[in-house]
Amino acid sequence: MNIILFDGDGFFPPRDPRYLHIKKILRKNAGDSFRCGMRNGPEGTAFIRSLDEQGLCFDFTPERPMRPLFPAHLIIGFPRPIQLKRLLRDVASLGVSSVTLTGTELGEKSYRDSTLVDRGAAAAALEEGCVQAGGTAIPRLEMTDTLKEAVALYSAFPSAGILLDTAGSAGSLLKAPLAGITAENPLVMAIGSERGWTAGERAFFAESGYRTYSLGPRILRTETAATAAIALALAGAGFWEENR
Repeated sequence: MNIILFDGDGFFPPRDPRYLHIKKILRKNAGDSFRCGMRNGPEGTAFIRSLDEQGLCFDFTPERPMRPLFPAHLIIGFPRPIQLKRLLRDVASLGVSSVTLTGTELGEKSYRDSTLVDRGAAAAALEEGCVQAGGTAIPRLEMTDTLKEAVALYSAFPSAGILLDTAGSAGSLLKAPLAGITAENPLVMAIGSERGWTAGERAFFAESGYRTYSLGPRILRTETAATAAIALALAGAGFWEENR
């Protein structure tokens, strides 16, 4: 954990993973401090008032406002549940604003029926990525049954979306025009499930104004493609060069 997140109550019970991390990994005691932040709120320092078998009590001093997430949104065909947690964790650590999981024509319906999201594991994976990156802003998670519904969520944005594909005619993502991405003109990138896109889905994206790009001829797992693509896109847009 590179930052401890909390919701406003300065108390962690003994079985809370944050209590255990602070006590056993950070080896903190009463009177010590640790880096802390409110979920979707300011970052700062927590000062431990007490740490015993009853729990951990602390006072929080905010020091800087929440750093905003990057203006980047992902539309992703439902991956295998075992891949989903890794995917959400990694793209959250890179700072995307939202992830929309959607059904696709070639996607397995059983993946959509997974209880992973219902039992909170997906939200926990997003938070784990934020904690790894040391940020407090947590990406929004959406789910849709159809691709049409997913694309409609971002139709108000003026920028052309990016369709990631392995089709032979797709240009390199490295050559995509990524300068000028802002909160008002964000990046929207669509990545298919493990079996890719159908001809009908490609046509739908083209009609919706999406431009097709590729990471190369190699066929990647969904979580690998998502992580590599968003990292390249954010670098190409210049976000790695800014002090955020």
